[in-house]
Order: sequence, then C-alpha cells, then structure tokens
Amino acid sequence: MDEFDIDAEYEKYLASEPGAGFDSKGLGLRAQKKLLGKMSSKKIAKVFIDDTTARVLDNAYRILKDYMPAKKDADKILKYVIKTVVKIGILYRNDQFNADELKIAESFKQKFHSVAMTVVSFYTVDFTYDKNFLAHSVEECRELLQQLVKRHLQDKSKSRIDIIFETFNDPTLMDIIFTVDGKYKDNMDKITTDMSTLMDEGNL
Repeated sequence: MDEFDIDAEYEKYLASEPGAGFDSKGLGLRAQKKLLGKMSSKKIAKVFIDDTTARVLDNAYRILKDYMPAKKDADKILKYVIKTVVKIGILYRNDQFNADELKIAESFKQKFHSVAMTVVSFYTVDFTYDKNFLAHSVEECRELLQQLVKRHLQDKSKSRIDIIFETFNDPTLMDIIFTVDGKYKDNMDKITTDMSTLMDEGNL
C-alpha cells in the first residue's frame, strides 16, 4: 500500500482551487477521502463502526454469502456498505452538507429508523410481514440517500448505493428472511436483537 503523501495532496488541492490559498478543512477532507480509498473494509469497520453495528453487518454478510451465487458478491456488498457509511460520516463531520441537505439527512434518518422498526416487528411478530410495504419503505430510503449525496459523491459511488439497496430489497430474499423459522433464523435473531439495541440507544 502506498503511503499517503500530504505534500502531494496539498499541491493537488491548490491546483484544483486556484487562488483559494490554504484551506485546512478542504485539505483535511481530501486527506480523509484519500486514506479511505487505501484502507481495507475490515480496517475501516474497526475504526469507524461500533461493535453492535458491526455485528449486524457481520450477520447480514453471512446471510448474503449463503444466498448470493458467489462469496465474492457478498464481499462486494459489505465493502460497498461500509465505505458508503464512512464517506457520508466524513462529509457530515466536515460540515459539507448545506441546510437543505441536513433536512434530507434528518428525513433519511427518520425513514431508516422506521424501516428498522418495521423489520424487527415483521420478524418478531408472526404473520405481520408485508413485502410491498417494506419494499416501498426501503425504496424511499434509497431515494433520500441519493438526494443527500447528489452533490458530493461520484457516479460510481452513487451506483454502489443503488446496488446495496437492490440487494437488500430483493423480494425473494425478503420472503426467505421473514419465513417463520426460516433458514436464516439464527442470523435474523441476532440482527433484530442488535437492531433493537441500536434503536434503544438512539443510534439507529
């Protein structure tokens, strides 16, 4: 892995912002994005993601690894999820979102919290699963997230967000997950327990 060269990045930053002079926030943001691109998903997760969220991702990965055609497909989705979460976190911590985007972020947070509550409810209460309702709610989350990152992420990153949501919004996968005593019961028991913990702590 090549080392991050702060001097080189500083020169690139000045070249991209002619006449702007030194901007520590801009250079710091560039540095964080550059470092992110050089870190493995496992290292990123250890630095940026709490233990409970990491367990949710681990169990979701185990489900995808079994469900998807190849292990590398599940690896790819987990990598996309982690890097997307971290990129948005970096943008937020560096005050990159404007007032309108912060309103979108709050709407996304509320919608995602609602989806999490729905998932826990559908899984823990037999025969409440409503595939169309859940699919629509997940799609609303995707649309809000795309609005949030529209100004900030490259097309490749935006397409990865779509891939993430398409994967988890797969109707066949949903049917299997919410089948009473289905094949992924052990994983879903752990996921819903940890999701409930995250919601109780105000972290989801």
